[in-house]
Amino acid sequence: MQNNEQNFQIPGSIAGNAGAGPGMTREGRAPSVGDVPGAAGELQSTPADDAPGPASVAASPIHAVASPLVIGITSHRNLATAEIAPIRARVRAWLMQLQGEFPNSPLTILSPLAEGGDQLVAEEGLKLGARLIAPLPLPHALYARDFADAATRGQFESLCAQAQVIELPLLPGHSADGLHRNGVDRDRQYAQAGMFVARHCHVLLAIWDGKDSSKLGGTAQIVDYYLTGALPSAFDRRRRAPRWLAGGGDERLLCHLVCAREAPDGAPAASLQAGQMIWRTPDATGQPDAPMPPAFRRVFANANEFNLDAAKYREEIAAFHAEIDERHGAQACGTAAGLFAAADWLAVHFQRRVLLGLRIIYTAAALMGIAFTVYDNLPRSDNMLYVFLLLFVVGVVTSFIAKRRAWHRKYLDYRALAEGLRVQCYWRRAGISLTTDPEFAHDSLMQKQDIELGWVRNVMRSAGLSACAHVSSPDAQQVRGVIEDWVGDEEHGELGYYRHRTEQRERTHHINEMIGAICLLAAILISVFMAVFLRQLSYDAKNDLIVIMAVFSIIAAVREAYSFRKADRELIRQYRFMGRVFGDARKALDRTDNLEEQRGILRALGEAALAEHVEWAVMHRERPLEAGRM
Repeated sequence: MQNNEQNFQIPGSIAGNAGAGPGMTREGRAPSVGDVPGAAGELQSTPADDAPGPASVAASPIHAVASPLVIGITSHRNLATAEIAPIRARVRAWLMQLQGEFPNSPLTILSPLAEGGDQLVAEEGLKLGARLIAPLPLPHALYARDFADAATRGQFESLCAQAQVIELPLLPGHSADGLHRNGVDRDRQYAQAGMFVARHCHVLLAIWDGKDSSKLGGTAQIVDYYLTGALPSAFDRRRRAPRWLAGGGDERLLCHLVCAREAPDGAPAASLQAGQMIWRTPDATGQPDAPMPPAFRRVFANANEFNLDAAKYREEIAAFHAEIDERHGAQACGTAAGLFAAADWLAVHFQRRVLLGLRIIYTAAALMGIAFTVYDNLPRSDNMLYVFLLLFVVGVVTSFIAKRRAWHRKYLDYRALAEGLRVQCYWRRAGISLTTDPEFAHDSLMQKQDIELGWVRNVMRSAGLSACAHVSSPDAQQVRGVIEDWVGDEEHGELGYYRHRTEQRERTHHINEMIGAICLLAAILISVFMAVFLRQLSYDAKNDLIVIMAVFSIIAAVREAYSFRKADRELIRQYRFMGRVFGDARKALDRTDNLEEQRGILRALGEAALAEHVEWAVMHRERPLEAGRM
């Protein structure tokens, strides 16, 4: 767009977790959200009655779990007339290709509906069944005045009738009367709309001549903001830069469709030809008409797989979602609640599969050691060799199935998504955001990790987009509700969770340590006994004692390996640390009644929780479910 051109518990170990999703507290309770009416100057959303937008999507939790592939649009208004038809055909083919490659990720077009490419892409998307969201830079009636002739204005109104319309708030110091005139204030509103699109999309389609421009709100500026995070000059540069800069911004993908403009100097930039499609990232520019970069293809494929898994288990997920709402009467963050229900249920599902796989592999390993020891030391035990080989096959097959079906990756990724949505929901309930968009928990989540985790942040972006129509200013009572639901006390909330889980983990770990110590001690005692009575023992007695000693040693070794695989010691330390963090936060929250101070504490708390989860996820990624690493 261009202005005047233009519960299972949360991650911790294989058997237990260290976080909770946004619709759940640690005990599996849904935090009450409460419907807060929008205040003057806040985002307003107007879904059409017949639009394929929020009314139809939110009607059923079964359908609410599909995370869309959001295509943002920025474009010149004055496209060369001779190129409109080829551009339309190229856009249609590109959108169809995305649908074919990622069939379980419904397309969402994010377009401000300005004349030119904004409307063109919106039209083609609707023809293919995509959902249309239209963030308008100005109030609807005022924005409609930008369409000079009846045809383009009629097209704008027609598209609005098929879209979820979001009227972006007026920037500080702006008034509706002042925006009737063209000028810097009006241009800043256009720039705000372009930045909104850039912040919320998964791929930005820029129908652009490739030329740099300082025009406020123009396509060149929006492309630069998307790729670098640099704010346009008319905005306060003292504001914190977008967080993707600190983490490399590696999931930012621009699709540049080269065009010419209907102007004397409207030819594309040198070395570019109209009609070329070029993939760009913050660090690289691809060759014209080359395929999508493989790393980003994996990002979208992982999101597509999440949607496929959610559809496969939609009835179970819907029942889980309905149970939360029925028990607690909470409309937990709208679309984010449905996404959390899917992510949390699927994380538990794959967690159980990982745990089952671990138990099979480590049990097989222990029995293999025992079978080989029996075969090597006892007479008439040749069949133990076949038992050994059978157990080896069981372990390898289990590992192969787990790896092929990505149990471990899905468990970690889906838990990461649930944890991020949990923080995102609480922040939204408390009125915490970096801008008027309450979606920025994803900027704190795993930014320095593999680009493939960009799909998790993308899902959170789409969840944040659905919430943009409901930005509110919670009062003191509502913020206090967030504190009680999230932070809690010694028995409830995060504080209660970490206290109980620390105690439980310490008991379990102590029992496991005792079993290992007893087995090791028994093996040592047997070896001492054999050393003392070596000459008095018969050959068969020696072999029997060797087998018994080996059994105890194998049990001790496999138990130690299993404990290491689950990272029991590290997990206990994390539980203790997070218990202290939440305890200190609760004390600080109780010492102040200032809402801004409370929001600052809750925001820092959310960032700490996400950082702790990143540490957990990285730790477990280094311990994959593979038979060869037993």
